[in-house]
Amino acid sequence: MPKYIIERNGPLKGEVEISGSKNAVLPIMAASILTSKKCIITEIPKLRDVDVMCQLLKSVGAEVHIDYIKKEISITCDTVSELEAPYELVKQMRASNLIMGPLLARTGKVKIAMPGGCAIGARPIDLHLKGFQALGAEIELEHGYVEARADRLVGDKIYLDFPSVGATENIMMCAVLSEGTTTIENAAEEPEIVDLANFLNSIGGKIKGAGTDTIKIEGVSERELTGTRYTIIPDRIETGTFMVAAAVTRGDLIIKNAIADHVKPVIAKLKECGVEITESDGNIRVTAYNEIKATDIKTLPYPGFPTDMQAQFMTLLTSVNGTSIIIETVFENRYMHIGELNRMGANIKIEGRSAVVSGKQPLEGAQVTATDLRAGAALVLAGLIAEGATEISDIYHIERGYSEFVEKLSKVGAKIKKIDD
Repeated sequence: MPKYIIERNGPLKGEVEISGSKNAVLPIMAASILTSKKCIITEIPKLRDVDVMCQLLKSVGAEVHIDYIKKEISITCDTVSELEAPYELVKQMRASNLIMGPLLARTGKVKIAMPGGCAIGARPIDLHLKGFQALGAEIELEHGYVEARADRLVGDKIYLDFPSVGATENIMMCAVLSEGTTTIENAAEEPEIVDLANFLNSIGGKIKGAGTDTIKIEGVSERELTGTRYTIIPDRIETGTFMVAAAVTRGDLIIKNAIADHVKPVIAKLKECGVEITESDGNIRVTAYNEIKATDIKTLPYPGFPTDMQAQFMTLLTSVNGTSIIIETVFENRYMHIGELNRMGANIKIEGRSAVVSGKQPLEGAQVTATDLRAGAALVLAGLIAEGATEISDIYHIERGYSEFVEKLSKVGAKIKKIDD
């Protein structure tokens, strides 16, 4: 199995260009099922999850052409030939469930295995199903599969018990081809929700309020939908990860193609630690020459501190002066990286949903495992400052969400390589 080998290096310096957003491109690719016309999506990141979504779209009848050199993908779904998503694909990626809403809206029927992905918590799809039922679908759960049927979808007012990103996206896509008006209350507000709404509007959807907690969708007919050429937003979690990489190595990075508004909580916490942040013309410069101190973090739905940055920030806090407390409120099982960091010499204790990080603990290279996507990124950052060699296995998790991670890190001075074991 492939592994990363990382040697301790000095401060990271130079420029890094951020790729398109993983969490924006996957729902937008799924949304292309709604229209029979060609959709061209640009700034596609080179990721395992994108490859899986391509295979998933092909499995239901879409014609898909991807060019990672041009960073664009062409999707045409003029006919839907299959209404059941293959288990072998679904089990690889949580975002597989995002084809449910578009397929249900387009054909009135969909069957999908319970999805896979990172094992960071239950992440049930009950809110997705609640939304489909409110629009008129009948739901059956049997033998690990979910089946939804609807002869007619009609808009309704839907309140989400939790501002789930996936549920908001799935219901929004399904509502595009429903009759009348659908209102989603307590909707997720993430930038990726806004990007999906903008894409849907570009093909003829009628969506207002994306980015707030109330989204309204006026249903349209399938014949009103068109094709489009659409550019996705930069990846805010990749942006945040490289910001923390600059801080943890006490480096100086210019992060290009970044939207500062999307990473406000990360910027705020880095500044609290004493890191210098400068914003200009789509670039963020991170300079960490001053003494860095401890801070406390509580993860929350957007616009709060992102759970997807918790693990990376924890690595930084192992290297600073003082004790930090991290409270994880979004996923109940997102501390699996702590055992691996402690094996490298960190001093982190778990108390329920809180983690107490004692800083200024020198890390040592070790053989560690990437238990999930962001945990893997945290271990890569730890390897950059650990004495000796760090060997990270199960790197397929990392490559689900970071485009050309090794190449980008190497370009700014990291001693990292990928090997086949």
